[in-house]
Amino acid sequence: MPSSGFSPGRRRAAAYTAAAAVIAAGCAVPAAVAAVADPGPIALHPPEPTGPYAVGRASLHLVDETRGHPWVVGAKQRDVMASVWYPAEDSGGEPAPYMPASVADVISGELEQLGISRDAVDIAGSTTNARTGADLAREAGELPVLLYSHGFNQTRHQATAQLEELASRGYAVFAVDHPYESSAVRLPGGRLIRDAIPDAGTDTKRTAIATRVADTRFVLDAVEEIAAGGDPSEGGRRLPGGLGAALDPSSVGMFGHSAGGFTAAEAMLVDDRIDAGVNLDGSIAYHVGDEEWADATRRGADGPFMIFSGGRSGASGDPHTSAYAPDWRMFRAASTGPFVELHMSDAEHMSFIDTQWMTAQLEAGLDPGGPAWKDGVASSVGTVDARQSVAAQRAYLAAFFDEYLRGRERPLLDGPSAEYPAVAFVE
Repeated sequence: MPSSGFSPGRRRAAAYTAAAAVIAAGCAVPAAVAAVADPGPIALHPPEPTGPYAVGRASLHLVDETRGHPWVVGAKQRDVMASVWYPAEDSGGEPAPYMPASVADVISGELEQLGISRDAVDIAGSTTNARTGADLAREAGELPVLLYSHGFNQTRHQATAQLEELASRGYAVFAVDHPYESSAVRLPGGRLIRDAIPDAGTDTKRTAIATRVADTRFVLDAVEEIAAGGDPSEGGRRLPGGLGAALDPSSVGMFGHSAGGFTAAEAMLVDDRIDAGVNLDGSIAYHVGDEEWADATRRGADGPFMIFSGGRSGASGDPHTSAYAPDWRMFRAASTGPFVELHMSDAEHMSFIDTQWMTAQLEAGLDPGGPAWKDGVASSVGTVDARQSVAAQRAYLAAFFDEYLRGRERPLLDGPSAEYPAVAFVE
């Protein structure tokens, strides 16, 4: 895939296919892996969240009747799926599956690209720390709202470690799937939507980002309706009682990985309901090499914004920071709100989703070891320590939203921390 808002540089683009395969492998699979001696398939589980609350998860199916799906001839409406993560009581409900079985089956097929048998990993049987059907935590109080947008050809399920962490700290997080751009989306009733992007051209990317921004605004409309006591979900309410009354739609943040981070920057320009945004290693341009800039590239952000990046990019292998990335440099120079830029030099593009912790668990449980696996891991998550990387991402995301949505000053944002030595501040 060429350098664009969907892949941050030519050096990374060359390894994108291998990295995507590692993402697929990562989707397969608990902080503790099944015993290696067990001949059965292994299952993975995200690291436990560290906040004071247990976590609940629910699904929300929304239908926008004012627009169809891009690239689908004759579509009259757009289906948007979201997972809602929230602070929950620590009892009740059932363990939430990592992803629907039909989506898991799609990922199982992609595992074979790295030489991992479909039978080696139990994707459909993998669970999260969250529970479905769990009651809202009685002591959680008012909940700021966060939106999450996944990267190109990913799914909303692939940021589970971050989503659970933020919910455990008292946020209501709406993770959105962008259908026909996500690798697979399951609708209620069993219908499975696969990606249908026609090409990787600039015009296609403009359409994709515009569609994502419209999805974001549509979900925000739904959040406001839920907070007002309404029920925008297709087929009836699926959310826990009391969640609507707890939502605070006047305090909204958005974050995303890759194209999802680009989407957050663009959405903030056109929707002033979004108070703060975070871009996890996503270029803010339709094509950097051809100088196909977005509105956000030139106009920046007028509210608090954070860029959290990893590794190197470009033919010269320069650090992937605003010092070398022209799109980020332009965006940061034009921004007028508080700005934080962080960088993990030993990380890579896919370190900022669940692939980071999943690759470590797959290696511990299966010891793949082949050259395709080694090359894929090196290009996707680099050499950063997985536990340090996940802990740092969780800490800085929470600190940023705590400070700029809740008004709680977080010294972690003031400069380097001995607790997270892998993270550097970019001045």
